[in-house]
Amino acid sequence: MEQAPRWMTRMERALDRLSGLCILVASVALVILVATFGWLVFGRYVLNATPTWVEQLALLLVAYIAYLGAAAGIHEQTHLGVTLFRDALGPKVSGALRLVNDVILSVFGLVMFLASIELFKFGWGTLLPMLDIPESFRTLSALLCGGLVFLFAGLRAVFRVTCMVQGVRYQDKGEI
Repeated sequence: MEQAPRWMTRMERALDRLSGLCILVASVALVILVATFGWLVFGRYVLNATPTWVEQLALLLVAYIAYLGAAAGIHEQTHLGVTLFRDALGPKVSGALRLVNDVILSVFGLVMFLASIELFKFGWGTLLPMLDIPESFRTLSALLCGGLVFLFAGLRAVFRVTCMVQGVRYQDKGEI
């Protein structure tokens, strides 16, 4: 059986790096989250002065952790899914269902991206309490997630169609 086109292999490597960057940023945000809560506990019980900004920063960081982690999960195909019936239907039907799934995810990502642009613009004039930064920094995480989901799932759909046309088997992440 033939191999996937060279451009596809290069593009998949670039997407792997982008997904890795998402995981790195989410991981750093998680470390900052833990450190700020350590500061909260220290401030509250040792200094007897609770830092009020920690809660707002925590909400901001959790949004980035969740959204960037979700986008990376779409790329890595590690999201929870029930695949019993899809896999039992044979390779052709299973491949078609995988393509339909990628198209649906891509459309969802695009809608999320476009809706988040509106939220981003709307929130620019409002400041987050205690942090004094625009509310748009919180919605930026949803905007990035939508764009990344669109990119990851959409390109995977393009890869699947390209492989179908060329008679090459597309190998999903995690497949042996």
